[in-house]
Amino acid sequence: MTSFFRGIETLFVDYLFAPYDILRGLDNWWMANIVNWLLFVIGAVAFVYWMLQLKNFNDNNEEDKSITSHSYL
Repeated sequence: MTSFFRGIETLFVDYLFAPYDILRGLDNWWMANIVNWLLFVIGAVAFVYWMLQLKNFNDNNEEDKSITSHSYL
């Protein structure tokens, strides 16, 4: 069973995380943090999309804003 877990370790450390080792060794801070920037941009685009969808539903009066909209209220 130990060899099974060492095989998983080898898979992740030697192969799947190898690009991160390359990024960690870069001298340029901006390029070393490219994964962070990509995740930030994806999150910002998703946030803008979500806000536009909320505005769309609000403009069409599709949201139930009554006080009794939820049974626990």
